[in-house]
Amino acid sequence: MTATDIQRTIDAVWRIESPKLIARLARLVRDVGLAEELAQDAFVAALEQWPESGVPPNPGGWLMSTAKHRAIDTLRRNERLGRKYGELAQELATQEQQRPGQPPADMDLNLEEISDDMLRLVFTACHPVLSPEARVALTLRLLGGLTTAEIARAYLVSESTVAQRIVRAKRTLTKKQIPFEIPQGPELGVRLASVLEVIYLIFNEGYSATAGEDWMRPDLCEDAVRLARMLAGLMPKEPEVHGLVALLEIQASRTAARTNSTGEPVLLLDQDRRRWDRLLIRRGLSALDRAEELGGQAGRYTLQAAIAASHARAPTAEETDWTRIAALYWALMLVAPSPVVELNRAVAVSRAVGPAAALEIVDALRDEPTLTDYHLLSSVRGDLLARLDRRDEARAEFERAATLTDNAPEQTLLRLRAAELAEPAGSHGQRGRHGTR
Repeated sequence: MTATDIQRTIDAVWRIESPKLIARLARLVRDVGLAEELAQDAFVAALEQWPESGVPPNPGGWLMSTAKHRAIDTLRRNERLGRKYGELAQELATQEQQRPGQPPADMDLNLEEISDDMLRLVFTACHPVLSPEARVALTLRLLGGLTTAEIARAYLVSESTVAQRIVRAKRTLTKKQIPFEIPQGPELGVRLASVLEVIYLIFNEGYSATAGEDWMRPDLCEDAVRLARMLAGLMPKEPEVHGLVALLEIQASRTAARTNSTGEPVLLLDQDRRRWDRLLIRRGLSALDRAEELGGQAGRYTLQAAIAASHARAPTAEETDWTRIAALYWALMLVAPSPVVELNRAVAVSRAVGPAAALEIVDALRDEPTLTDYHLLSSVRGDLLARLDRRDEARAEFERAATLTDNAPEQTLLRLRAAELAEPAGSHGQRGRHGTR
């Protein structure tokens, strides 16, 4: 293997093995921050040694064994800081002595033990004591295997900002003495909701970038889907986990159709459905079936997945069952009420009943404080006004929406809509399909 091949192999091994490595170490040393440092040290050792010695047969086990030896050294150095460090160092050293002469096998644990460690890491990284931004950054770092630079590029912030978020997050977990454990009883539902929200936020930023020159960031979508699938494997009996997988798979299926040949945004009802990924749709529908089979009241992600499935099942935009979608949004309002859900319901009502009925819903939201600077409120209202032939009002709404978004392609799209409405009626084909992305 060439040096380049070995570098790529090491990078691939890190992306695959680092979550398991950090999870296992965190359980052993009882500190997520220290666990990540030890994993990084082992990775540096691999970068130094593998180009000379070659990639070992069990790279994950090699990394784990190296990290554990470094953990013993680190804990012994810190023994003077407290009895805990000395006890942990002795415990790890004893484990090593029990396998003299054996090859590294730390990653060859039984699946249940690996799953428990991974779940502990998931719930720790997504702990509600951290801010949403910190949870996202820490999850992408520890569970997604992304570097600080990759996270910074994805979110269009500086590396120093991401690094600070991660450092503060780890310090907060240590200061608050957050236990590295799987929550039990009533707390499990609350903590799981935080985990699902983090994965959902990561996907949404990839699906509809909030800022910058790109309409989407597919890599973030892929990371979120991968994390959701991993969680479903770890918690196979949780319906909402499967609901989230279904939602993300079906939404991700549209990626190729969401831009045209020149990179301009293409909204849902204008998309070429032949470009939708049928494999992802089948996987999403299967996950939705699993969520529904598990029973119980459908949660926010399962209901959103059912909405996405209604679009996926429609052969053409004209055949979309908008009445069912409007009903699903109503059910979603009962489970997870929010002004944004109500705005989406208005879009469905506009297709099922008509723009006038939908405009009443949207106008009732105009005084909602959380939507004051929400560009999609103006965008949806502009679309409804255009369909009612109130062109001047519609143009003003699209112009306002363009000033409220930091995403360049979306600004261009909204300004184009406004410009078309400034021209005589009938000079352009109707593009009034905004509000469904």
